[in-house]
Amino acid sequence: MKASRYVVMGVAAIAAILLAFLVRGMLAGNGAQEAKATVEKAPAVQTARVLIAARELKAGTRISEADLTWQEWPVNSLNAAYIVDGGMPAGAPGTEAAKPAEKAEGGAKGEVEEKVADAAQAVADKIAPSPTKEAYVGGVAREDILANEPIIDAKIVRADEGGFMAVMLQPGMRALAVPVSVDNTAGGFILPGDRVDILVTHQLPSSTGRGTIDSVQPVLRNIRVLAIDQAVSTDKDKQSVIGATATLEVSPGDGQVVTLAKASGTLSLMLRSYADAQGPSGAVTAAPTGGAEEDQPVRVYRNGQATEVMVSR
Repeated sequence: MKASRYVVMGVAAIAAILLAFLVRGMLAGNGAQEAKATVEKAPAVQTARVLIAARELKAGTRISEADLTWQEWPVNSLNAAYIVDGGMPAGAPGTEAAKPAEKAEGGAKGEVEEKVADAAQAVADKIAPSPTKEAYVGGVAREDILANEPIIDAKIVRADEGGFMAVMLQPGMRALAVPVSVDNTAGGFILPGDRVDILVTHQLPSSTGRGTIDSVQPVLRNIRVLAIDQAVSTDKDKQSVIGATATLEVSPGDGQVVTLAKASGTLSLMLRSYADAQGPSGAVTAAPTGGAEEDQPVRVYRNGQATEVMVSR
């Protein structure tokens, strides 16, 4: 009896061990299948190269090749205004390939229209090829462009287009150049983008009938400086600009006033504080008169000699 009992116990132990190995194998197989089913390869996202700004570009910046670069962009996120290398790819928003449902409804007619559209696009690409990076090198930024922001035509004046100054002008305004020097531009510290007041100095007959006196009158106030000579912007490290002309943004009426003032005397530009930039702008008087009753004489001593200068109140 004892021997048979030992045999039964041995067979049971062997069966238990075999069952344990069998269950373990089944569990391991299911886990591998579940892991394999869970880890699936993500579908590939179609991309296209979009032209972006490699750094921040301020308005008026002359664009160099280092300022632009290509960046991969998902096709389904493209905007029609972006500059895409090789042109807008099929499947992009707004293209015919992005509307398969509409083509299916059109049937044979839709296929014919698609072929005609493809042929027309091929001809258009040969006549006017898609813009390239080189087409924007040498252009000027119309507006501020952030780093990594896609380049669009609305923010760039290309070198082959011209008309940059016309783009800078506000609607209804005009650009007018006046002669300047270091003496009458705050020592050269008036920079493009600053706001200035304009004075005119001219000579009037003295009330005593002896010689002439200098009359100084305000002409325009709070006028935006567009450029000094041909510079519409300055380097960050440059604190002053010395030039022979200053281009001002004025209304047509103010342009007549400052032109008359320029013909009657010498113009001087006074730099305004940024805190005063929101004040009224335009002509102070309809035209420079000088010697009016409201003018007050001021005696100025130079090298021991006294001269009278008329200053308007």
